[in-house]
Amino acid sequence: MTVVPPRTHAPTPGQTVGPFFAFGLGYPAMNQVVFPHSPGSLVLGGTITDGEGAAIPDALVEIWQADADGSIPRARGACRRDGHTFTGFGRAFTSDEGRYEFWTRNPGAEPGKAPFFAVIVYARGLPNKLHTRAYLPENAAALAADPLLASLSGEERATLIATRTPDGGLTFDIRLQGEKETVFLAY
Repeated sequence: MTVVPPRTHAPTPGQTVGPFFAFGLGYPAMNQVVFPHSPGSLVLGGTITDGEGAAIPDALVEIWQADADGSIPRARGACRRDGHTFTGFGRAFTSDEGRYEFWTRNPGAEPGKAPFFAVIVYARGLPNKLHTRAYLPENAAALAADPLLASLSGEERATLIATRTPDGGLTFDIRLQGEKETVFLAY
């Protein structure tokens, strides 16, 4: 018979992510979901700010997305870029000004569904990563029918819709707290 001694210590609390998570997470071309300037490529970028509007200079952003036809990439080697395989995954660190950028393409979606990028943010002071979405701005009917967006107020919904730039790129700013805080998802 095995006897288990009673617990004598409380569980250890969670640790914040960063600022030292950059060691070992970087790899060449990690922000290039597609090869820069290839047909259909665009820049998805934005700024991450805190509740006071100050830039977060040492955050890590990851994106996951479907391919342009809505299919989910199954290719291996997301951390070893070969210059032509679309893996649907990218990682970028923010600059001193809190700016991040990815070379990617517009994600597709199933018919009638709104295409989006799944976005994860890691930053110092956060006990856990934050999940959100960046929706493409074009298809108003698909955006209106999306179950997540439909469950939000107009102000909240606006925090999840990227803005198209004149050159065809996308801007998606992320505010971690305060007024106009980005909507984050719990999993």
